[in-house]
Amino acid sequence: MNQPKVILYYIFTPLADPAAIKIWQKNLCQSLNLKGRIIVSPHGINGTLGGDIQDIKKYIRQTRSYEGFAKMKFKWSDGTGNDFPKLSVKVRPELVAFGNPTEIKVDKNGVVGGGKHLKPAQVEELVAKRGDDVVFFDGRNSFEAKVGKFKNAVVPDTATTRDFVQEIESGKYDHLKDKPVVTYCTGGIRCEVLSSVMKTRGFKEVYQIDGGIFTYGKEYGDDGLWEGALYTFDNRMSIEFSDKTKSIALCEKCSTPANRFYDCPKVPCNSLNLLCTKCADAMNDEICTHPQRKYSNAELIG
Repeated sequence: MNQPKVILYYIFTPLADPAAIKIWQKNLCQSLNLKGRIIVSPHGINGTLGGDIQDIKKYIRQTRSYEGFAKMKFKWSDGTGNDFPKLSVKVRPELVAFGNPTEIKVDKNGVVGGGKHLKPAQVEELVAKRGDDVVFFDGRNSFEAKVGKFKNAVVPDTATTRDFVQEIESGKYDHLKDKPVVTYCTGGIRCEVLSSVMKTRGFKEVYQIDGGIFTYGKEYGDDGLWEGALYTFDNRMSIEFSDKTKSIALCEKCSTPANRFYDCPKVPCNSLNLLCTKCADAMNDEICTHPQRKYSNAELIG
């Protein structure tokens, strides 16, 4: 592979025949030797793929040839050539598994009633103008925030995306309903839904970062409001935005700085472990004693 790359993308648009889109996408990816995960639903498409840069460019051109996907944005990052073990293309009732497929409405312009999109520069402007009144609200699983988050962000107690509705309806965050709330996630897709869920439950001023953490980090690196690394749902496990990235987490074993998770190498355990490089290397020689805490990320793309 000459130049391995990874792309992350989504678009909310009504799809009359998700099963047909699945077959087309699977055949297209196989013809180009691309691996990764794609979810198709009546609400649109969400994917992350890895492969050679020229093959990915061909994939993008052909995918955009479909009218509903013509305006879809693709986020690029460097890959390793071994970022995904296989190709998975599935049809699901929801593009993001919040557990409420009938609540979310989608038209040709995207999610109906979602939060206002802010470009990274507009996020900075909002904070400069409104100061500490601005609340950053993490739209990811809580473990992702261990390695990186926006400064002073609210991190809900969520193990999976399905936990968000119950968490928001619990009343824990009712004191934020009159504040400017900026939701964020990896690439933006989870906040398309989360911001809509929050608005329908009484949050008056809800925003979402256009392009998510990924786009903000590409523009501001480690010189803005983001701190730490960005967890990724592929074999890289995390990415950093500059050579100045600081670790905000500590190794679970030795308490030295750490910025990525490692899968337990013992089959069938699939526990995610926040470790420094030294302790990760030593884990291969240890007996697995992990509880059955398996973070379900198979259906998450970002």
